Amino acid sequence: MVISTVNSEMQPSSRTVYMKELLEEGIVFYTNYESQKGQEILSNPKVSVLFYWDCLERQIRINGVAEKAPEELADDYFSTRPRESQLGAWASAQSRAIKDRDALDKAFQEAEVRFEGKSVLRPPFWGGFLIRPSYFEFWQGRPNRLHDRICFNRVNEDEWDVHRKNP
Repeated sequence: MVISTVNSEMQPSSRTVYMKELLEEGIVFYTNYESQKGQEILSNPKVSVLFYWDCLERQIRINGVAEKAPEELADDYFSTRPRESQLGAWASAQSRAIKDRDALDKAFQEAEVRFEGKSVLRPPFWGGFLIRPSYFEFWQGRPNRLHDRICFNRVNEDEWDVHRKNP
């Protein structure tokens, strides 16, 4: 999915992330909390998400508020990741400038030594965000450009306003 965040200067930024879980409460993805997206979400939790399927001419837009997911969820998921990905979480100061590739490879090797013969624990700066949706838009393309746009806008915890928009 593509997630968009906004920094303190109100500059939007979008990137593709892996949606790991769909819970009743919302959508969960995992990242380094100290990364650009992590810091932007922590300072402004309003986010926008896009799922796009070009070959189907279909997309789903979601707006919502992100919050840290429970640590137990992050621990459970982290423990299932390949060991190299676990070590990579320790090695990468995600989104920060780095001298060169050798510096990243060295940090990875240091993580390998640190956890040699041991389980790799989840770093305290790595975890999940739960996005609680407040708006969904289901978009279906049509050859005549009269696309379908069906919208769900959260009114309260138990109620959604459903309406159609012009293309």
